[in-house]
Amino acid sequence: MAEPAQMDDARRRYEFKKTLEKLQAKQGSGTELISLYIPPDKQIHDVTGQLRDEFGQCANIKSKQTRTNVQSAISSILSRLKYYKNPPENGMAVFCGTIQLGGDRSDLECTIIEPPEPLNLYMYRCSSNFELEPLKEMLEEKNVYGLLVLDRREAYWGFLRGNRIEPIGGVTSTVPGKQRKGGQSSVRFQRLREIAINEFYTKIGERASDIFLAEKDFFERFKGVLIGGPSPTKEEFEAGQYLHHEIQKRIVGLFDVAYTNESGLSELVDAAKDALKGMEVVKEKEIMNRFLKELVKDNGLAAYGEESIRKNLDLGAVDTLLLSSRLRKSRITITCQNCGHSEERTISLEPGKTVEDILATTCRQCTAPMIVDSEVDIVEELTTLADQTSTRVEIISDDFEEGAILYTAFGGIAAILRYRTGF
Repeated sequence: MAEPAQMDDARRRYEFKKTLEKLQAKQGSGTELISLYIPPDKQIHDVTGQLRDEFGQCANIKSKQTRTNVQSAISSILSRLKYYKNPPENGMAVFCGTIQLGGDRSDLECTIIEPPEPLNLYMYRCSSNFELEPLKEMLEEKNVYGLLVLDRREAYWGFLRGNRIEPIGGVTSTVPGKQRKGGQSSVRFQRLREIAINEFYTKIGERASDIFLAEKDFFERFKGVLIGGPSPTKEEFEAGQYLHHEIQKRIVGLFDVAYTNESGLSELVDAAKDALKGMEVVKEKEIMNRFLKELVKDNGLAAYGEESIRKNLDLGAVDTLLLSSRLRKSRITITCQNCGHSEERTISLEPGKTVEDILATTCRQCTAPMIVDSEVDIVEELTTLADQTSTRVEIISDDFEEGAILYTAFGGIAAILRYRTGF
């Protein structure tokens, strides 16, 4: 079973990302949405003092509607800050304002987020949307690896950011083949060929080094470079020290790969799985490969699809539950107000839409309108069911090929079973 801390981190990251997506979809009619960032070392009474000053300054806003909405948002924030003596351990971000719901509808909403990392800035901003960039940066992978595949014909480079392989670009060579043209001695031809190879390696080293060194916070985030290709090309390249010295000393290893174009980057990550052991992308690839192997067996222990997974969870037959990080669905219970008929449904949520916006249905028994009694995120619901039978839960990114397959081919919900069932 996975360590609880690992599972909790994955779930917290999923929830955090989902919350930011919801906030990003919200719009105000004017500069009336307030984004307030409070670092952990900021005194709450200093913040409330500034907010009261801002409330007074609102009198200068010409639009009566905007003035009223901004003052309402400030009042809402002040009422919530009363419950805090000090900011939480990592600080807090408050997003409050009158949200446009479509047509003439609007609603005052206030969301407080305790970020996964300490906030290092204080910010008060009014705009037509919420300022989310400081929180989005927390979703960026902190460990970055450079990827380089090459032979004497071509080279390609990119990055490995957590689970995501990011192709950047490449070059092709003009190195002549091993067969010399007539009129040249073999010695001269070989010397010219070696010069061309050296020039090509130099070009690769300079361009790849420029890309890697330009990485944000290079010295903190760039953990090393993986080099792939056939022998002896990759060994020649490393021995020739064509990369910048800061990159050269961070070479993690050399790995055999067949492709030296964009496809070679994924092959390189697979070949370097031992060197990358412990990284999320390697663990998730191994889990997905295990699922795919079970899937093609005659009596394999694989299941997919929401209905099948629910039945197997009820039986306690699921060893590992695989959920795509792209899942944006809710499990709802709807009830007829007239006859009391109730049923459960799973619906896909569109950014900025509520369940009521998406669902418009009538009772099957009496055709009266049905209302939503309860709503829960499907990842949260299935995870709770899994926890009841000590099932391991893995939230799989779609930033690599196998993870994308989980979402596109299997609906984002699959499982590796403990034993075969009829589902």
